[in-house]
Amino acid sequence: MTLLLIVLLPLVGSLVPIASARSGRTTCAWLTAILPAIALGIAAWYTPAVFGGQLPQVSFDWVPALGLDIAFRLDGLSLLFVYLVLGIGLLIILYARYYLSEKDSMSRFYAYLMLFMTAMLGIVTADNLLLMWFFWELTSLSSFLLIGYWSHLSEARKGARMALTVTGAGGLCLLAGILLMGHVVGSYSLTTVLEHRELIQQSSLYQPILLLFLLGAFTKSAQFPFQFWLPHAMAAPTPVSAYLHSATMVKAGVFLLARMYPVLSGTDEWFYIVTLTGLATLLYGAFFALIKQDLKGVLAFSTISHLGLITLLFGFNSKLAAVAGVFHIINHATFKASLFMAAGIVDHECGTRDIRKLNGLWRYMPYTTVLAAVASASMAGVPLLNGFLSKEMFLAQSLEAQMLGGLSWMIPALATLGSVLSVAYSLRFIHDVFFNGEPRDLPKTPHEPPRYMRLPIEILILLCIMVGILPGIMVEPILRAATAAVVPGQAPEIHLALWHGFNLPLMMSAIALSAGVLVYLLRNHIYRFHRQFRAVNARQSFEFSVQRVVRSAQWGLDRFENGSLQRYMFLLLLSAVIVAAFGLMDVPSMAGLKSLQPLDPVVVTGAGILCLAGLGTVMLHRRRLLSLLFLSVVGMFVSLTFARFSAPDLALTQLAVEVVTIILLMLALFFLPQKTPKESSGRRVSRDILLSMIFGGVIASLNYAVLTRPLQSISTYFIENSVPGGGGHNIVNVILVDFRGFDTLGEITVLGIAGIAIYKLLNRLRLFMPSSDMEGRPWSPDRYPVILSSVSQTLLPLALLVSVFIFLRGHNLPGGGFIAGLVAAVVIILVYMSRGVEWTQRRMSFNYQPIAVTGVAIAALTGLGSWVFNKPFLTSSFGHFDIPLIGDIELATAMMFDLGVYLTVVGSTLMILANLGKVTTPHRPSKEKQ
Repeated sequence: MTLLLIVLLPLVGSLVPIASARSGRTTCAWLTAILPAIALGIAAWYTPAVFGGQLPQVSFDWVPALGLDIAFRLDGLSLLFVYLVLGIGLLIILYARYYLSEKDSMSRFYAYLMLFMTAMLGIVTADNLLLMWFFWELTSLSSFLLIGYWSHLSEARKGARMALTVTGAGGLCLLAGILLMGHVVGSYSLTTVLEHRELIQQSSLYQPILLLFLLGAFTKSAQFPFQFWLPHAMAAPTPVSAYLHSATMVKAGVFLLARMYPVLSGTDEWFYIVTLTGLATLLYGAFFALIKQDLKGVLAFSTISHLGLITLLFGFNSKLAAVAGVFHIINHATFKASLFMAAGIVDHECGTRDIRKLNGLWRYMPYTTVLAAVASASMAGVPLLNGFLSKEMFLAQSLEAQMLGGLSWMIPALATLGSVLSVAYSLRFIHDVFFNGEPRDLPKTPHEPPRYMRLPIEILILLCIMVGILPGIMVEPILRAATAAVVPGQAPEIHLALWHGFNLPLMMSAIALSAGVLVYLLRNHIYRFHRQFRAVNARQSFEFSVQRVVRSAQWGLDRFENGSLQRYMFLLLLSAVIVAAFGLMDVPSMAGLKSLQPLDPVVVTGAGILCLAGLGTVMLHRRRLLSLLFLSVVGMFVSLTFARFSAPDLALTQLAVEVVTIILLMLALFFLPQKTPKESSGRRVSRDILLSMIFGGVIASLNYAVLTRPLQSISTYFIENSVPGGGGHNIVNVILVDFRGFDTLGEITVLGIAGIAIYKLLNRLRLFMPSSDMEGRPWSPDRYPVILSSVSQTLLPLALLVSVFIFLRGHNLPGGGFIAGLVAAVVIILVYMSRGVEWTQRRMSFNYQPIAVTGVAIAALTGLGSWVFNKPFLTSSFGHFDIPLIGDIELATAMMFDLGVYLTVVGSTLMILANLGKVTTPHRPSKEKQ
């Protein structure tokens, strides 16, 4: 259970800066850091167990039917990333306190940062692939908020949108890969998946799984050709960039490669795809890091290059290469975070990131110059620093890689070239910014930053030096534990040392250092070469692509959605006919072995009237009132049909709904023309008649084929369990309030929301009320006939009594809360119609919104009550009780749920109908004459 706190504490911590926003900037920063620091302490407490080979785990059922559990594990790889995410995250919190200006909302920034931290911790500790994907997408959403933090800047908004689009698309690919892998293994448990390497690689779905997982990893870690989004994420504040590039977001992709390495690696497909992608990314990023003029742009492309290096190492299919990849993840996190924070100090104190203006800063910022120089030297792979050790391992492993066709020499050659460029852009970062003359046209006079703004960089630089000098003490234990989680089978022996003698990797490293200096000195030739090509702005290209997609989508919508309801219905019915017809073609015989019920005069007469009423509705559709009357006949005979075939609950429901619907349509049609002109041509009418005949024939054939064949229905289960399981003889009502109570709760919630929304739309709406009918005859001055008023007042108490009766009997006899609620609503609406809104509201002075809300609340609380007795949500209970003067009676908790349904139906229906009847503005002919 304590393991869960590593993820939960930062999640709760996202609320801390919001609550402490008014306590001052420093207090807000320190309070925000408390919960991540506790989580880091918990990770440290687990460290001895993990180093000893134990695997702390915690799991809770969430959606067992989908294989989705809340499950976490802490192996060596997870522990490594937990240290990176929490440790560097705490330093970023301190750094951001001094970086952000007074105008920036520190509480909002810290809240986003903590959410980002939570998402990354969830990815690295999840023991369920679906849960890992949930956190994977959460990193995309939280990074979108952080990259677009300065939302007043166009480049920030566009950069955030680009990052979300690319990584979100990769996340969908990853989800597809996870679903396929779960299908192959039979489980989404990461522990189970890691135990089935052979099963996955021998499956016919291995290649699709591999490609989908790699697409998710490559888009997240900005691998070629998806690298274009990362430089434009530099529109974020520098603390975000430092965190995103060192320990989160882009590191999620290489973490996925490391996490799935035990089950997906070792094949030719893995080798060629991962190796070539990493190699292309390494060289692409290194080249553009050398020519960029923006300080953060140089670091962004260097990140792309180093991520390519890590990807390349994992692609080698070598255990030692995987060890080197994990080692470089550690080293890159430390020197890249310190470099970004140093770049942020330069930007913060100088007011610009343009390298062409930043020269000779060592005179103004000597201490920052030393820190940046050490971090750059580590990135370049200078001896006695941590970057040198992992670079040596990288060069050594490049010599072991084997490619087809005798091309193996290309990998160490290109790896050396990448190292040369790495030295060149690292040297450029130091020399062009801190030396090389005097600064030009700086917006601000540079000076050293506040003491605590440098402290995070000092801590990271100290780690770079200590790991470089004492690797066996500083990093070997955690590296050994992480490697055990990455490398399948027996992990290789790890022995980190500064000196391995004179060998080929050392020679390659020396060539890289010397050639890198030479490339830097000759960089102007590279600049001239690059200027020959047309500049391409990835952000503009991306926006252009987005706009093209939008225009294409709009073109497609315009072809179909032209405002013609007739066209929509035509396409809908035509599609239904085609789908149903293709299905019927596979049926060998339309008639099955089951005989139909015999016809009798009552059924034939009812069917004939139903058909004639339907035809009348269609033929008189331009005379809306007559068409509505025929439609009411259709509804009435549908109700009688339900009653004829022993479905009294459906008959009552249909009858009540029909009455409410007719009232609603009459209120709506009052404001519409009573007769509409003929708009369809004869050709279109003929087409529609033909389509309707075909549609009717296909649907009738489908019904006949179904009715003449035996059908196994789930109704058997409900018939057998209605009384023992739900305590009621009315099967329909027991289904609604017990077996499918959650569906009913969702439906009444939607009904309540719809009622409130319609009430808000109609509340202050005033429509023009016509003064005469279509023939010009004025309306009768007697708006409320005496007979109707008298009848409604007489029916009101009787109908309400019937409503209560239908409600109480609903559990065992036809009835229930829904039908009873409609009956009560109809009789109250009748009073509104007969007496008017003003008269009725003076006597019924209460709002209907609280009634609907109370109904939903009662239904939900009834479901929550089952939790008190350790039962699933909405579990009902019933029993028989002997009550004095009444006798034996059955009481069921489902009655309370049904009461909630009753109140929701009454409140929502009256909110709609009662307010629709008062949206008129009386016609004043005197003003027209004037």
